[in-house]
Amino acid sequence: MSNNKRNRVVLGVTGGIACGKSEVGRILGEMGFAVCDADRVAHDLMKKGTPVFSQVVDRFGTHILSDDGEISRSILGETVFKNPAQRETLNRLVHPAVRESLERWILRKRNAGENTAILVPLLFESGMQDLDWDAVVCVSSCEEDIFQRLEKRGLTREEAEKRIHSQMPLAEKEKLADHVVPNSGTLGELELATRKTVEAIVGER
Repeated sequence: MSNNKRNRVVLGVTGGIACGKSEVGRILGEMGFAVCDADRVAHDLMKKGTPVFSQVVDRFGTHILSDDGEISRSILGETVFKNPAQRETLNRLVHPAVRESLERWILRKRNAGENTAILVPLLFESGMQDLDWDAVVCVSSCEEDIFQRLEKRGLTREEAEKRIHSQMPLAEKEKLADHVVPNSGTLGELELATRKTVEAIVGER
């Protein structure tokens, strides 16, 4: 990839659950991209002592806390995935802070002239498609592969279906994205598809 600062890009990487966003992030990191995981940002923003922590505990109660006093992601996740209204409430508490943090991160990386990618699973659901992206990339996979990956993570078929249906349909994300990276083959094929997509994005600039 060219070292010309003009060709530096900021990518929003999204996709369905268990489609391979983290693998694409790893590949982009190996390509020299600065990679940020929005889920990790959200996790840090919900740590004990933060404003978001206080808001979430006030709303959902102390039963979501683990023994160390931090929010238990598993307990909270189980609560919100069962109830769409609760999930929407959580998103309203967390997403604005995540968005603000990502906006600052993008600005820093642009000023530094770095290639940048941010993994945002709920990019469209949270309205973050209007952040300062050069392109939004959707990582896609076939349904059976997604179920197999979720089952390997310990989820039952029913739990996996709930997680999948809690998000925007994958086909809709594909339509909204600027580019789609397919992930229904080998890791080598995923890497090739990722590299070709980046080359296409840089070529459009």
